[in-house]
Amino acid sequence: MDSILILTILVVVFALAFDFINGFHDTANAIATSVSTRALTPRRAVLLAAAMNFVGALTFTGVAKTITKDIVDPFALQNGSLIILAALLSAIAWNLITWYFGIPSSSSHAIIGSIAGASISAAGFAILNYDGFIKILEALLISPFLALTIGFIVMSIFKVVFKNNNLYRSNKGFRYFQVVTAALQAFTHGTNDAQKAMGIITMALIAANLHTTDDIPLWVRIAAATAMGLGTSIGGYKIIKTVGGKIMKIRPVNGVAADLSSAMIIFGATAIHLPVSTTHVISSAIMGVGSAQRVRGVKWGVARKIVITWIITLPISAILAALIYQLLALFS
Repeated sequence: MDSILILTILVVVFALAFDFINGFHDTANAIATSVSTRALTPRRAVLLAAAMNFVGALTFTGVAKTITKDIVDPFALQNGSLIILAALLSAIAWNLITWYFGIPSSSSHAIIGSIAGASISAAGFAILNYDGFIKILEALLISPFLALTIGFIVMSIFKVVFKNNNLYRSNKGFRYFQVVTAALQAFTHGTNDAQKAMGIITMALIAANLHTTDDIPLWVRIAAATAMGLGTSIGGYKIIKTVGGKIMKIRPVNGVAADLSSAMIIFGATAIHLPVSTTHVISSAIMGVGSAQRVRGVKWGVARKIVITWIITLPISAILAALIYQLLALFS
């Protein structure tokens, strides 16, 4: 069998593995608040998130097209399949490391940094599509600040609107509503995060001359959505514990405010075809909500560790992907 075809098959397998891992790594982001407030049991929350992630993944393709063509030009990529395979191995390794330690790291940062690092290692800095790459970086950097701000605003509005309500009744009502917001959160997660694996597979197909446009084939969409849904069904309980309880003490009203805020940001990014880190957005929304509730109520030490992980993910994954590419190139 032709070596390029073998590499392309490996890319598809590892891209689906990345999507599967992304599912259980990032499941916590979508359902952490609803589990921590006991609006949903962990099992029901995970099943709900799996179903809504699957639906969301099948609904849109704009982010996948951005991944396909805006980091590097797949039509000009030499050794494209090897580059993409190195990027996937790097992103998967980083996702598993951070999952093992219960750190809500960004799968988006990991894969985007890995694609850039492997491409630079293969062809130098000139290979990057700087206009598209900078646009993606801007979305990744700006979205957490927007989520923090909107989380603060939404929670401030809730405090004014419900200040005279009975606390028990309000929390009971918000706990029921959290089922809806958790489903919405998981749906928006699928519309953005699952798109990344679709874009990577399409990049590999183009690099191997098996596909001629940046349109996402139907089988790729179904395969990536299925992998994301199955991964989500496994769950990520270590990260649920961090996101759902270690940043701040979350009540149902806080969970609803955080879910609505982050869902708005993620879906807004999907609508303009930009990838964002769902981890960054959801964690930032929780911080914003906590700040509106009580600044001292946010455990800023934990938040600082999360932010540090956000900062180091992209450069570490880029360096790791560059090294993996050089190792693969030796053997290929």
